[in-house]
Amino acid sequence: MSWLIFAIVFWLAAWALNTWLARHHGSERWARFLIPALFGITLLLLWEGLVRGLNISPVILPAPSQIAASLMASTAVLREDFVQTILKGALSGYVIGCGAAVVVAILIDRSPFLQRGLLPIGNFVAALPIVGIAPILVMWFGFDWQSKAAVVVVMVFFPVLVNMVAGLAATNALQRDLMATYSASYWQGLFKMRLPAAMPFLFNGLKIATTLALIGAIVAEFFGSPTKGMGFRISTAVGQLDLSLVWSEITVAALAGSGFYGLVALIEKLVTFWHPSQRART
Repeated sequence: MSWLIFAIVFWLAAWALNTWLARHHGSERWARFLIPALFGITLLLLWEGLVRGLNISPVILPAPSQIAASLMASTAVLREDFVQTILKGALSGYVIGCGAAVVVAILIDRSPFLQRGLLPIGNFVAALPIVGIAPILVMWFGFDWQSKAAVVVVMVFFPVLVNMVAGLAATNALQRDLMATYSASYWQGLFKMRLPAAMPFLFNGLKIATTLALIGAIVAEFFGSPTKGMGFRISTAVGQLDLSLVWSEITVAALAGSGFYGLVALIEKLVTFWHPSQRART
């Protein structure tokens, strides 16, 4: 009972501190990093205290200190799984899928037939569950990272395609008429006006695709993989009741996903610095 009271008091005190910082210093640059960091540290300390105070079994929920110890002890395994799943499966599939989506979006923009015929099919394929697609692609492309990259391509292709098509249609009639008065060709208008205008839409799709790529690569490994990879390691560690290793893999995946998303957001800020949404954040 005393642990529960301590946890409630600690949570309320940390909540009050974060609320005060957000209210009085929320607009300052240092506070944008300090407030989320304090909130995360609060959750970790509360998690650690509750697990130890209530004597929760590590099979059910390991403490953050146990997860950190597993991280340090399994560095070589985690590095191998990171390369197999993130760099080979997720990243390669992300680049291929997003690149193909941009090319197909330009083709759709040139062809009304493709716009009416391909986009409905794309919406249908995007609605297919990954647990149905992954086993088929594993059988087609084998058990190594190529099949995981294929799953990622399918998952990221259509969100980026839909956003890119919408971005290419974002220019208004006045802007298009202005390019016509300059006797600009289709490709000149595309590269000088329509592609820059489509960048905010494209980066929305790219940011969505970062999380889809990691989810697709990890889940696909549950349906067949060599003896390495995050999905393989999670499934085998659960069978061995090694929950600390499972949470270590989840931690690495979360950090990789956050870093990947942050990198794409940083590139977006550099590319679309002219857009009102970016100017409002500075």
